[in-house]
Amino acid sequence: MHDLLPNLPGSLSNVLGSIPYFMPEIYLAILFILVLVTDLLFGKNSERLCKIIACAGILLVLVQDYRQVQLLLINGQAANGHFLFSGMLFYSRITINFKFIIDALAFILLLYFSWDDRLNAHPKGLSDLYSIAIGSVFGLHLMVMAINLLSIYLAVEIVSIASYLMVAYRSENAFSAEAGLKYVLFGAASSAIMLYGISLLYGFSGELNLFSGNFLYNLLRINTLPASFALILVLVGIGFKLSFVPLHFWVPDIYQGASTPVTAWLSTLPKIAAFALLVNFLTPFVFFTNRTIIDFRLLLSLIGVITMIAGNFAAVLQSNVKRMLAYSSIGHTGFALMALVPFTVTGVSAIVYYLAVYSIANIGALMLATYFTNVAGAEDLDGYKGLGHKYPVASVCFVIVLISLTGLPVTAGFAGKLFVFSAVYNIYQQDHNLWLLILMTTGALTTVVSLFYYIKIPLNLFLKRTEIAINPAIKSYNILIFAISISFLIILLGLFPDLLMKCFKA
Repeated sequence: MHDLLPNLPGSLSNVLGSIPYFMPEIYLAILFILVLVTDLLFGKNSERLCKIIACAGILLVLVQDYRQVQLLLINGQAANGHFLFSGMLFYSRITINFKFIIDALAFILLLYFSWDDRLNAHPKGLSDLYSIAIGSVFGLHLMVMAINLLSIYLAVEIVSIASYLMVAYRSENAFSAEAGLKYVLFGAASSAIMLYGISLLYGFSGELNLFSGNFLYNLLRINTLPASFALILVLVGIGFKLSFVPLHFWVPDIYQGASTPVTAWLSTLPKIAAFALLVNFLTPFVFFTNRTIIDFRLLLSLIGVITMIAGNFAAVLQSNVKRMLAYSSIGHTGFALMALVPFTVTGVSAIVYYLAVYSIANIGALMLATYFTNVAGAEDLDGYKGLGHKYPVASVCFVIVLISLTGLPVTAGFAGKLFVFSAVYNIYQQDHNLWLLILMTTGALTTVVSLFYYIKIPLNLFLKRTEIAINPAIKSYNILIFAISISFLIILLGLFPDLLMKCFKA
């Protein structure tokens, strides 16, 4: 105890100095408590109030994200970033970009929750769901900034627990309850594997901070085989959140069984945070050592190729729209991994842009899936037959969103894929690495394959007829207005990609 006393003033000073950089997370913690207390005080009547507080709070967090950029610029830390809480977290322009995307999308999804008729019919209301979502965003922020093995595990667990609760929220629905149980079992297994890998890394290196000089020095001194084994175990935990092959097996059932707004949440926000975490985890191994324990570029290339092929070809065989979009998201993960293989600043910026535009389009697609479920009860492709003539505005918006997900001009998805290809091609021109060529070729071919399943929706909407008369329920005007806005934004960013890209340059 007496040995620790001389270090207390320095540690306390470090904590106090880190607080100004931690303001978005402090706001989120206060917001979580506020939404939770509101739910406890007002009970079933608190749903609307909880939604207003949650959405208003996220907007305040977005303001704090913007202020963090100014803080880095004022202190001259925009280029190198800043370590927080004695190396537990790391703050940089890239992490702020990731957090800004997460918070902006979280705001949209918080609005979206109550627009799904089936989720909105939950007997307990949605008040609990808003508090869970805010807690999840807090964990996502920590994932984006975590560089210490302990903070990495805690952040992943916070997000995982929130995700389990969100998937099983409709507990009265047997399919949703089953999906929640599967997710808990698979998630617990991946967390245990990750924790075992972390314990091995700590045992080998005697350090928890990835950016500590002793961590890499000690890890490089041991045999390559056990060190590689430990690193792969940690990557299993990260890969479960990214849902790349072979850790994708949980995605179709969970995405189909969860409520559609929850599917939209799981397919975007945790994936964005997991990519940020992967960047943080790989950075010291790629930049700060001449020796390699694992050839991460080769490993990520192999995973990316297999993931793109498996995700896109499996999607072709699906008839359920949510299940099709689930396999599609696996394919998009593989494509985003392509930009990470060169591990350049341009590549990371391309990932941020690609994930942003993919998430916007994917949320738009799932919103429109909710719209057609609400108004026509359509969940499978057969249920979409002839709906394009009955609901032309929503159907045209769906087509625009799918064009962006495919990556065709003149949409934001095309610009995103172009930036990824450019980042990889620039490095290929320098070293002519065969795996980079294979990645680009696979990316181009699977983009063509994606046309075969995305086109099924417009084909059924406009070119096929149904003999069944549809008695429409009350139209979901909120979703329709948002779908129009997303479609406009997709085309705008497709025509003027610099509007968003210049914001993500580190």
